[in-house]
Amino acid sequence: MSRRGWVLFAIMCVVWGIPYLLIKVAVGGVSVPMVVFSRTALGALILLPLALRSGQFGALRPVWRWVVAFAALEMIVPWGLLSNAEQHLPSSLAGLLIAAVPIIGVVIARLTGGTVSANTVSANTVSANTVSASTERLSPRRWAGLLVGLAGVAVLAAPHLAGGHAWPIAEVLLVAVGYATAPLIAARKLADVPALPMTTVCLILAALIYTPAAAATWPRHLPSGQVLASLAALGVICTAAAFLVFLRLIREVGPTRAMVFTYVNPAVAVAGGVLVLGEPFTATIAAAFVLILAGCVLATASRRGQPDHPEPHQPGSPDVEPPAHPDQDQADQGVPDQSAQRQSRAAPRAASADPDHAAAGQS
Repeated sequence: MSRRGWVLFAIMCVVWGIPYLLIKVAVGGVSVPMVVFSRTALGALILLPLALRSGQFGALRPVWRWVVAFAALEMIVPWGLLSNAEQHLPSSLAGLLIAAVPIIGVVIARLTGGTVSANTVSANTVSANTVSASTERLSPRRWAGLLVGLAGVAVLAAPHLAGGHAWPIAEVLLVAVGYATAPLIAARKLADVPALPMTTVCLILAALIYTPAAAATWPRHLPSGQVLASLAALGVICTAAAFLVFLRLIREVGPTRAMVFTYVNPAVAVAGGVLVLGEPFTATIAAAFVLILAGCVLATASRRGQPDHPEPHQPGSPDVEPPAHPDQDQADQGVPDQSAQRQSRAAPRAASADPDHAAAGQS
């Protein structure tokens, strides 16, 4: 990997690992609708000029229903649920629970049929999601991964089910389900849709939906500097900038290597909560982290000697064409090239992505 690749990789490890910390700080000073509205509105404001410059919004018209469904599962519902859950849960706990997205994705892809490459990406704000499953029978290794990962989720969630925390835990798990489902829609229904305009439209739609609630809960007094900084960082860094960096990372190292950072994001989320917010780091968290990470690796692993083969034109395609003129590539002009755009579906996570998940995390 080149020096530029390592720099981009390190950036993605951080920017899609810290949204949980930022959300925790933000919900301490403003309402949940304000958090989601600020994040989506800022992200859309930054990406809109680039999307307009690309002139590709017309490609969304034939599949607008699927775009709406994707936005709902990747941003609108998950970001609201996650923000509400973090009013009651530590940010590190939320980040670790979201780390189970690839495991859930394997199950959903298996139940719904079809083939989704391990490289299928949903870049959600907060996190990217990788899903690997097919109509074939799950191998013993993948079954082991599912069981190990689910055991990690159980170990992590069990101590928090009492004391009124059962619903916040359920909210985070519903977020994980959304982050795991959105990449399937992206791969099966939106594979040929350019990522930049689609992400921008999804962010605009989310901002519009949260506008009435945000206006009704607008803070009477100016929030603290920490809260304002967290809101700005969520929208600018973890959503808009993260999406653009992610596209550049795919151009630089390819989708397979690029997605490795999704395994680092949970560690960043835990470190941020412990070091910045003083959240406890217990033996339970350490054990759950190992189990969930091991489960993700096993559950999304390809058969030995049989790599995953993305479907034609899917966002998981590893063939990222280099720019025709390296000294004048489109990304340097602020417009990502189309081969890189097909590797990603959704923002940061702005989704997260937020790619969630894509996913990335995604947060």
